[in-house]
Amino acid sequence: MARHFDPISLRLFVAVCEEGNIARAAEREAIVASAVSKRIAAIEAEVGTPLLVRGRRGIEPTAAGATLLRQARELLAGMERMHAQLSEFASGVQGSVRVVASISALAERLPDDIATFLSRHPQVRVQLDERLSVEAVRMVREGQADLAVLWDAGDFAGLHASAYRRDHLAVALPPRHPLQGRKRLRFEETLKHPAIGVAPGGLMDALLRRQAALLGYTPAHRIQVSSFDAVCRIVAAGLGLAILPMEAAAPFMQASGLQLVPLAEAWAVRQFVVLSRGQGQMPAVARQLLAHLRLAAA
Repeated sequence: MARHFDPISLRLFVAVCEEGNIARAAEREAIVASAVSKRIAAIEAEVGTPLLVRGRRGIEPTAAGATLLRQARELLAGMERMHAQLSEFASGVQGSVRVVASISALAERLPDDIATFLSRHPQVRVQLDERLSVEAVRMVREGQADLAVLWDAGDFAGLHASAYRRDHLAVALPPRHPLQGRKRLRFEETLKHPAIGVAPGGLMDALLRRQAALLGYTPAHRIQVSSFDAVCRIVAAGLGLAILPMEAAAPFMQASGLQLVPLAEAWAVRQFVVLSRGQGQMPAVARQLLAHLRLAAA
């Protein structure tokens, strides 16, 4: 027998799971707590199994509840996108796309490629947000974003990955640094000098820590920052070197007097991809943008 869940009940279920408390969920959704409990009980009666259990941190989903939570988030996000896109047609905007991207992708050619797309499709709206790569993957998987642009490293199970652009990691050196003047540098050579960390917790940070561990080092960053502009200023002040994507750091080099020296290792060449949930699960305008990004990369 087919089971039908109304959006209000699903929204309340998601609120209870996220808040871990029926009273807080009721306050968040502007409804009385007894009505929330009644809705949850009706869903459990419909599926024939408990969906919530009281744990050490409050109310938590059971295994069945976790499955429903994931599907409910995806369904509600899809409904929100549907309403947003239909309202935009009424106002003359022919669809919208939400793109999430890593800091490296945003600092390189992605904004230019999207600007070219918008110049050809002026009635389209693109929302572009910066996210850590792990979060960007999750947002596409759960339907909160149409596309994600990030480095090709991670768990992309269930998603489609299309090749985009590449970049090359290099060492940013301040004036009069002992490593200046070299055409290439091995990563191990950089580990013997004070360094500045970039975007802690991101894929590039994880890559550099993994490669350092393979060489028997534990990186001890003097400072950690989240933007390329900030790290270039700090390196220019002589506080340490930094590993940066050459394509993102190059615009800052001339103004700051820094030198960029490419890393010699093969892993320093990174492939970016555009993640999506597949052609059948994307609005037409998102498919158009994906095709444009593939062509731009080619």
